[in-house]
Amino acid sequence: MTVNLAVVGLGAFGHKHLDALTQIPDAKIQYVAHSTLEKAKEVADKYGAEAAFTSYSELLEQDDLDGVILATPTQMHHAQTLGALRAGKNVMVEIPMADSLAGVQEIVDAQKDTGLIAMAGHTRRFNPSHQYVHNRITAGEFSIQQMDVQTYFFRRTNTNALGQPRSWTDHLLWHHAAHTVDLFQYQTGEKIVKANAVQGPKHPELGIAMDMSIQLQSENGKICTLSLSFNNDGPIGTFFRYIGDTDTYIARYDDLVDGKETPIDVSKVAVSMNGIELQDREFVAAIKEKREPNSSVAQVLPCYVVLDALQQQLEY
Repeated sequence: MTVNLAVVGLGAFGHKHLDALTQIPDAKIQYVAHSTLEKAKEVADKYGAEAAFTSYSELLEQDDLDGVILATPTQMHHAQTLGALRAGKNVMVEIPMADSLAGVQEIVDAQKDTGLIAMAGHTRRFNPSHQYVHNRITAGEFSIQQMDVQTYFFRRTNTNALGQPRSWTDHLLWHHAAHTVDLFQYQTGEKIVKANAVQGPKHPELGIAMDMSIQLQSENGKICTLSLSFNNDGPIGTFFRYIGDTDTYIARYDDLVDGKETPIDVSKVAVSMNGIELQDREFVAAIKEKREPNSSVAQVLPCYVVLDALQQQLEY
């Protein structure tokens, strides 16, 4: 069975998904969609898609479409995810799947009502580096005591991951912190029972906090400290230090070293070293096998409960 997919939103992450799908034998890039028809047609030609769309509703009417991957601006995620489910299409949405807890809950309820596959792009669950650690945890060989995480960008103007101007504003809490909050609960297997946050001044033009610090504690006492910044003039990305009862690991996207910076070979952990590709493979497999995927919207709901609590702290 070939799974026919559409990628909606053709910015930096849309292209990451398109490149990933070309590596998955049972996935076909059937359609692409973007706000600008010229760009949509250009990308359709490049990736061999059957057609390009600017109308999302028209795209969802295609009978041969099995699922959509949403790499659109954050503010569109909620409505577009609901639109896909109500049109009978499986959906994977980049994080955050909504920018409010109420919106996330509505998506979780819609998935339950339809029985379709609905998955959120919490890629850290799929990176080989984090999978390696997860496998050691599930084997009983490693237990997290503390996670120290740095999420740093140099983004004092409104640009995307490729350094190109973008039309929407990113968010440290609802986007970047979501990766770590979900990963902490996923890796510990425990619910977060304490969460605290402070933030720095808001940017005068972007209207968002440029620096943030978050503390988390799980129900059995494991802790996580997360520092986030759009002001860091240095290497960009997220760096995870796992401090455990037997080892220390430092994960940088798909790479892993121990506490002494000795590289660890994670090339055999999965069929690819690309976390986005592994995430997309899970989406395709779940559609074919008619099963709940890892990082389903229901599984990641607890992450957004914590984000909502942190937002209330920051506001009040």
